[in-house]
Amino acid sequence: MIQLIKSSFYQEHETKQKLAEFIVSAQILSMGEQCRSFEEKFAQKQRRKFAVYVSSGSMANLVLIQSLRNLGILKVGDRVGFSALTWPTNVMPLFQLGLIPVPIDCRLETLNVSPMELGKHLEHLDALFLTNVLGFSDDVSRIKSMCAQKNIVLIEDNCESLGSMVDGICLGNFGLASTFSFFVGHHLSTIEGGMICTDDEDLYHMLVMTRAHGWDRNLSKEKQDNLRKINGIDAFFSKYVFHDLAFNARPTEINGFLGCVQIDFWDEIVQKRANNFQLFVDVLNQNSDFIPLNVHHMDLVSNFAMPVVCRTKELSDAYKKLFLDMDVEIRPVIAGDMTKQIFYKKHAHTAMVCPNSELVHQNGFYFGNNPEMTTEELSQLTQLLRKK
Repeated sequence: MIQLIKSSFYQEHETKQKLAEFIVSAQILSMGEQCRSFEEKFAQKQRRKFAVYVSSGSMANLVLIQSLRNLGILKVGDRVGFSALTWPTNVMPLFQLGLIPVPIDCRLETLNVSPMELGKHLEHLDALFLTNVLGFSDDVSRIKSMCAQKNIVLIEDNCESLGSMVDGICLGNFGLASTFSFFVGHHLSTIEGGMICTDDEDLYHMLVMTRAHGWDRNLSKEKQDNLRKINGIDAFFSKYVFHDLAFNARPTEINGFLGCVQIDFWDEIVQKRANNFQLFVDVLNQNSDFIPLNVHHMDLVSNFAMPVVCRTKELSDAYKKLFLDMDVEIRPVIAGDMTKQIFYKKHAHTAMVCPNSELVHQNGFYFGNNPEMTTEELSQLTQLLRKK
């Protein structure tokens, strides 16, 4: 069987051996030096000033939105555009924190929000939470410019697109902040875990507090002293003073250690996934049964799963059966069209139709793209993508 996920980590045996030795020797397993080291290494590789490690990619989204609310960058009732083709925990924090989610349809050739689709909503948005879907983007540089011109806060979910690049810039570096996931099967695995990256120092400090109860103990000494002076807090009471609304989204040293091990494989993982994708897309785009993918504007595409969108429901049913009969694990494209999800219809203010996302929802599926695929597996998958 060709599975979506082959192992818990890249170089699994070596990683597990190191993890076992670490657990035996470690004095403290709650968030500490390993987590801080992973944050520093990740920020450097992602080319961002700051990185804040949290317990999952979904918590990264929630902590980021809450931090923007705490700073007043987002306010109750603000309208936040989001990629209609995405994962539910991109949208749920918007509902949970008093914002108004506005679904924005994707472009079929990129599976992402395009400047044209964004333009339909531009006059009525306060922020845009852009998902870089499955390693791809549309014209994200133009989207960044459009948001800047209208003072729209741009943030990115880059959980599926670590290493992908446009205009020499890593996806996840176009907005005020971006989120990442280290769940098993994503580019880097720490079992569970997520990261928030930004270049904004004020946002960074708020993210650190929002991750852990709203207290200041994980801030720099200078920042702690400043906050305590402003609020008249002495050293004794400062241990249990909470500055703003927050969660407990802390990772553990076990997760941090895994991150520090796996990040050394970043370049190798990203390049192998990119090579696999190029092999897949070259075949897929020659098959008229499928909607072609347009990635010519991208410098590099690295994804954890390969999407296939058929032109009709009948073709989709036929190809899904073909893949399953050949023992290839497949899934819907992310979670499909969010406007069709039960939670969304329950909480949405108004019904909206996103025809392209709906088409992907009905006619699409994806199979795994991982850096451990064999030549035989790659050959089998490319054969399945050829026209029958």
